[in-house]
This record gives sequence, structure tokens and C-alpha cells, in this order.
Amino acid sequence: MKKLIYLLCATALLSSCHIYKSYDRPDDIQAAGLYRDTVSTADTLASDTANFGNLPWREVFTDPQLQTLIEQALENNTDLQTAYLQVKEAEAALLVGKLAYAPALALSPQGTISSFDKHAATKTYSLPVTASWEIDLFGKYLNAKRGAKATLMQTVAYRQAVQTQIISGVANLYYTLLMLDLQLSITEETADIMYRNVETMKAMKEAGWTNEAAVAQSEAAYAQVLASLPAIRQSIREMENSMSMILAQAPQSIRRGTLEAQQLPEEFSVGVPLQLLSNRPDVKAAEMALANTYYNTNSARAAFYPSITLSGSAGWTNSAGSAIINPGKFLASALGSLTQPLFYRGANIAKLKIAKAQQEEAKLAFQQSVLNAGSEVSNALYQYQSTTEKAEARKMQVNSAEKAAEYTKELFKLGTSTYLEVLSAEQSLLSARLSQVSDTFDRMQAVVSLYQALGGGRE
Repeated sequence: MKKLIYLLCATALLSSCHIYKSYDRPDDIQAAGLYRDTVSTADTLASDTANFGNLPWREVFTDPQLQTLIEQALENNTDLQTAYLQVKEAEAALLVGKLAYAPALALSPQGTISSFDKHAATKTYSLPVTASWEIDLFGKYLNAKRGAKATLMQTVAYRQAVQTQIISGVANLYYTLLMLDLQLSITEETADIMYRNVETMKAMKEAGWTNEAAVAQSEAAYAQVLASLPAIRQSIREMENSMSMILAQAPQSIRRGTLEAQQLPEEFSVGVPLQLLSNRPDVKAAEMALANTYYNTNSARAAFYPSITLSGSAGWTNSAGSAIINPGKFLASALGSLTQPLFYRGANIAKLKIAKAQQEEAKLAFQQSVLNAGSEVSNALYQYQSTTEKAEARKMQVNSAEKAAEYTKELFKLGTSTYLEVLSAEQSLLSARLSQVSDTFDRMQAVVSLYQALGGGRE
């Protein structure tokens, strides 16, 4: 009989060896060639071991007022505070998993008073301490603890992801405000020029040098520029309100610098693609979700094997069957039990199938998160390159538009050009200058996007 029991236990142990195996990243996760080359459509970007995303956010965003806003957001943002609380919850859950290995102790004092047929009452008591300990022979508690640890790492990664989003969000809103400020300044400056043009055209009409149509054209051009100002001011107000929401404060004006004074890094190294798996918080969170489902699958497997429980009690009692002993005597007992699931086998099979399916779902989600990360890095790199190239062409356009506006005005004074040509030249100049500001913002936004895509600001 003993040999049979030993044989059954040995067979169970051998068949359940994989239950004790810790999580390893699947070999078939595609991580190579995540970044497309920004020049060639066929090649992938040659990566460096350094990583722009590893820079502290203060070294990337050097504007003192922007740094103050980021610090305020990291301190007050409700989403980030919620993420910190979720980390504490996961830490408590991990502590529960660790304490599962310890025996359960309980003090259970009891006392009775009984009397039969008006005889003297008998008093009995017992003061036992009970203990129960389930031996984790087949990894039931081991996998639960490992799963709780994976959940903790997942919540930590989620907190880091929220932090990177907040830093990038504050930076983007800040640069948007600077862009709008400069566009507002350019538009107001153009409106002043248009107003002076209207006054000049009225004076020229009174002097007989032009007609009523030219005056009307100048007034229409001035009104058109003037009408664009409220929309810009509205956008500024909305951006300030959005920034206030991230800062967890009532809507108010945001102190800020100027777009021209901003200095951002211009050279980037994106690291090897595998670094994304450890640097990107959302990718790391997806992998920890996969690890959690792996341990859940192991726990579902462990449910097929027997559970061994040791229990016992020790204490004092004055009850000795039908007799009462005073003073009480010390009493101790111990019990071992083995429980093998039989009628729950069908339910356990179904739970195992569910766990395996959830593990495959988590694996697909992890793979997709890796691909998404590579795509975001590639997009940010190409956006920076394209906006850099666009900035050179836009600079030429602005210079040419300035010269055209000046020449057209001189020709108008000489009477060899119409005022309609003057208006067209000035409107082209305004459009070019506003586009130049947008291009500058797009370039800065590409830097922010790349920093976030590489997991920047996670610490």
C-alpha cells in the first residue's frame, strides 16, 4: 500500500513539473525590425544601444516654466494618484499571496454549564489553539504568489505609463499654447498693418489717387484678418482649460514662455528594438498581464492534483468524556488529510481551457503592443525628419513672400500694380508665417512623441 502511495505521488510530481516553472517571454514574439528606415522604404532603421527615452524629462524639457507645470501635474493629477493607489492595492495582494504559506492559527475558547433534573450544575471549559497548514506540494500558492507579483509589476508599469502620458501631455499643451501665442501675435501685427492700409487708402482716395473700390478692398482684407483673432483667442482659452484639468486645478491662465526660446534635443538614438520591451511601460504592462495569465493557467493545472492539509490543536480542558476534571489537563491532537478532486474534474477541465484561452489572448495583446510601439517610434522619427525638411522650404517661402509684399507695395506706389495684388501678397505672407509657426510646433511635437514612444519620463 505504501509503495502504491509513493508511486502515485511520484507520478503526480513528475507530471506537474511545469507547474513550478516561472514565466519566460515567448520565443515567437516579433521584436526585430520594429523601426522603419526614414530614408529607405525597404530597410529597417539601424539602431543604437543608447536610448533617447532613457533621458530624465528635465534634460529634455528645459523651459523652467514647463518644468514647474510638469512637477505640478505629477503631484496633483488625479489619474496618477489613482495609479499610485492601484500599486498599493497590488502590493497588499502580493502580501496576501506570501502569507498563504503560513499556517492559519486561531484561539477558540469554549465553556458550557449544564444541569440535569435540578442537580448541581456542571461546568466545562476548553482553551484550545488550533492550527491548519496546507502543504503547497503542487504549486497552488506558488503560482498565486507569482501571479500577484506579476499583477504588481503590471500596475507599476501602468503607473509609469500614466506618468509618461502626463509629461508628454503637459509638454504638448504647453507648446500648443506657445504656438497659438505666436500665431496671435503675427495675426494682430498683420491686422495693424491692414488697418494702416485702410487709413492710407482713404487718404489716397481723398487725394484722388485711387477709387472707392480700392478702399473697400482694403477694408474687407482688414475685416478678414480681424475676424480670425477670436478663434485663436478661443483656442488659447481652451488649451489653458485643458492644461488646468491635467494640473487638477480650476481653469485659469497659464504662465509660459515663448516659442522662439524653446530648445529641444536635435539628435536621437532610439535603442535596439528589444529595449522597448523593458522601457515602454504599456508594453511591459502587457507582458506582465501575459505572465499573470500564465500563472493562472498553472493554478488551473494545480487544481487537478490532491491537496495535503495538516491541522492540529493544543490547549487545556476539564472535560474528560462523562467526567469533569479540575484542574484541567493539557490536550493536544494532530491530523493530516489528503483530498483528491473527483466530481469537480469536469469543472476543472473547463477552467483550464478558459485559462489557456486567456493566456493566448494576452499573448496576442502583448505582441500587438510591441508592434504599436515600433509604429509610434517610426512615425515620430519620420515626422521629425519631414518637419525638418519642411522648415527649410518654409523659410524660403517666408523670405520670398516678404520680398514679394515689399516689391508689390513699391510697384503700387509707382502706379504699375493694383491694390488687389498688394492684398494678395500680404495675405500670402500672413499664411506663410502662420504655417511656419505650425511647422515649428509640429517639429517640437515630434520630439515629444518620440520621447513618449521610447518610454521617456517613466521614472
